[in-house]
Amino acid sequence: MMTKQTIIEKINDFLIDDFEVEEEALEPGANLKEAIGLDSLDFVDLVVAVESNFGVKLVGEDFVNIVTLQDFYDLIERKLD
Repeated sequence: MMTKQTIIEKINDFLIDDFEVEEEALEPGANLKEAIGLDSLDFVDLVVAVESNFGVKLVGEDFVNIVTLQDFYDLIERKLD
């Protein structure tokens, strides 16, 4: 099982590498859409990135209550349990 820190590091790594997000923008309280600048097409890519990095599938309903980056970290952690 991955630690919370490992999950956060993996997510941050692919956000920086694949989505060209500035490392300084990766604050747990940051609004996922606004601070990171994700549009609807990026969300599709984000789902693919999560699947390839963590082996878990995400569906639209998973994002209903995801507002901050911390919410996203927690979502992936729950999916891995």
